[in-house]
Amino acid sequence: MSRIGIIGGSGLYHIEGLKKAKKISMNTPFGKPSGQFVTGILEGKEVVFVPRHGLGHLIPPSHINYIANIYGMKKLGVERIISVAACGSLKEEFRPMDFVIVDQFVDRTNYARDTTFFGKGIVAHIEFAHPVCAELAADLYNAAKKLGLRVHNRGTYINMEGPAFSTLAESNLYRSWGMDVIGMTNFVEAKLAREAEICYSTLASVTDYDCWHPHHASVTIDMVISNLKNNIDKAKNILVETIKNIDEERTCSCKEALKFAIVTDRKLISPKVKKDLGIIIGKYIK
Repeated sequence: MSRIGIIGGSGLYHIEGLKKAKKISMNTPFGKPSGQFVTGILEGKEVVFVPRHGLGHLIPPSHINYIANIYGMKKLGVERIISVAACGSLKEEFRPMDFVIVDQFVDRTNYARDTTFFGKGIVAHIEFAHPVCAELAADLYNAAKKLGLRVHNRGTYINMEGPAFSTLAESNLYRSWGMDVIGMTNFVEAKLAREAEICYSTLASVTDYDCWHPHHASVTIDMVISNLKNNIDKAKNILVETIKNIDEERTCSCKEALKFAIVTDRKLISPKVKKDLGIIIGKYIK
């Protein structure tokens, strides 16, 4: 049975209702993940959970070991990842307390984080025009609609560096580009998941109007946390409803993202690279 991964964002540090819950500590060739992985059964499906900021929110966005988190998910047999994330809104119609099923990303971190498994002795170029799994995104959207929640079935997420929130000039610039929501974490997760041939989709919870809105107070951490807490139970309900209805078999192209992506001469790939990336490249590189 394939597993479904859940990456918890701000405010989501535990998953209630897990049966046969088990904590797993792990080290990876890329260092330690954000914390222990928790495996268990939810709605009859095997799931793996990790809080991206660590328990108690100890790790800021720029210091998260994203690559270890995704590697750990892959090692534990995860084929789909649902990422729960807080975000600010850059458009009037994306209101605080709404949910957004993100379908596009723009990166503004200037690659200050490790965004690829490839680059040290092996090169791969994945297709990334559509960075989330359309099938998994549809499952999330349908679950939210079934629960009667206000949800948007698409949106472009601009990934800023943080940890400070936007300046007013930045917020207005992103609006002029047509961005929909803003956050600090999900772009690199989506990219690494695609390299690992894991389906990925973001369930974004809108906490505020960033700082551009003339009739709303500038974003504060108190506002973000308050709105996040109000939405967290709804997010958990979406997760449960989604997981309950996910098909066991994947029919999307995510599962073969590396099939034609590795360009390095096989004879030049070192034994160490083959070992470190075995769970990712093993079916293509012997």
